[in-house]
Amino acid sequence: MKAPSILVIKLAALGDFALAFGPFAAIRAHHPAARITLLTTPPFAPLARLSPWFDEVWEDGRPAARDLGGLLRLAGRLRAARFDRVYDLQTSGRSSRYRLFVGARAEWSGIARGASHPHANPARDSMHTIDRQREQLEMAGITQFPAPDLGWLDADLTRFGLPERFAVLVPGAAPSRPAKRWPMERFAALAAVLPLPSVVIGARGEAPLAAAIRAAQPDAVDLTGRTALTDIAAIARRAAFAVGNDTGPMHLLAACGCPGLTLFGADSDPALCAPRASGGIHLRRIPLSALTIEEVRDAIAAAGFA
Repeated sequence: MKAPSILVIKLAALGDFALAFGPFAAIRAHHPAARITLLTTPPFAPLARLSPWFDEVWEDGRPAARDLGGLLRLAGRLRAARFDRVYDLQTSGRSSRYRLFVGARAEWSGIARGASHPHANPARDSMHTIDRQREQLEMAGITQFPAPDLGWLDADLTRFGLPERFAVLVPGAAPSRPAKRWPMERFAALAAVLPLPSVVIGARGEAPLAAAIRAAQPDAVDLTGRTALTDIAAIARRAAFAVGNDTGPMHLLAACGCPGLTLFGADSDPALCAPRASGGIHLRRIPLSALTIEEVRDAIAAAGFA
């Protein structure tokens, strides 16, 4: 008897991908004998291939708007695969349209028109991502949600020469959303009063943020532009705590066991997307620049992180 063929769709972004670890594990547990394919994008494909949840990973899930050839190739690939069931965890207009490519024979969990297992909750957009995805899977018949085993997500950090005990600072965020960033000078001032050295992570373009932090705390370690996702996971297991903006690395740190304080402004709502793992906490101020160093330091102390 042919094993069921399952497609999981999760295209982006890093924070959303980390929040989907639980659903990924639940889908695999519910379909232990199935051949499960993940449709994603290049930044997350290497991570997905290391995981125990997928038999195959396709990274061509989001062709550029003008890449008609790429879209046609993806459509043909989806049609030819003859999937038995699809779990659309992206639930966007784009991913819903992929139902046309997959074909009506496949069962579909998501919000696409004609889905066999729709997430039929009109309030779904006001739910936290974790609750929304869990309810979606429950409506598709999944009832067991084991904690995802992330033992495979690790790396050797010896090349970084990290201190024995440290805090992680994540001062960046998407360049297109500057309102998600607590001011650079506040991160630098916070580093100066922390009782342990800081390790700064982020994209290569965020090196000036790390430089400002190192100017205030000379023993801080600048890892901007130097960490793979597996490195961030390993750092999470060795750090005392993390402080950062609402951005992908904070979600990955939390998923891998690092207690953290996530800072929110007007651009995102912690009720919808705050990290929940590892006893994480959050603060929100509108505008985010109104959040003081004293408030952040007091929240760290109250949580017992330092």
